[in-house]
Amino acid sequence: MKDFETEENADRKAWMGLLARAPAAELAALWDGLGLAPDFAWLRAPEVGGVMVRGRAGATGAAFNLGEMSVTRGSLKLTDGTVGHAMVQGRDRRKAEIAALADALMQGDRAGTVRKGLLEPLQAAAEARANRRAEKAAATKVDFFTMVRGEA
Repeated sequence: MKDFETEENADRKAWMGLLARAPAAELAALWDGLGLAPDFAWLRAPEVGGVMVRGRAGATGAAFNLGEMSVTRGSLKLTDGTVGHAMVQGRDRRKAEIAALADALMQGDRAGTVRKGLLEPLQAAAEARANRRAEKAAATKVDFFTMVRGEA
């Protein structure tokens, strides 16, 4: 079996995951701030569908169907022939379009612009949200200890 987890694929997996998890308003604001408007043609216009979400008990147990989730997916082709794909949670066609455009541009000569103006700010915001969640959780931490009784 061929190993598809190359460095290039790992990088693409990381940026596509970041785009998919980003809040739609934040993604749109950053994208609009870049001022990029590449010409493209839809290979598959954004369409809403559903996927089955699977889980594992304790992360190691047998897989089970957790439930369904709405997703929007789309694929496009830039005028230079580069193809971009996106699949995002929810029913936001604009978010899927931006994510697909960013995916396509990250494969070409404008990757540096997209990384600096879109991906790095999204990553920083995601890390800040994770830190706030961790701080909030740490504030509720209770330390239990055992007192030794004086009985022998």
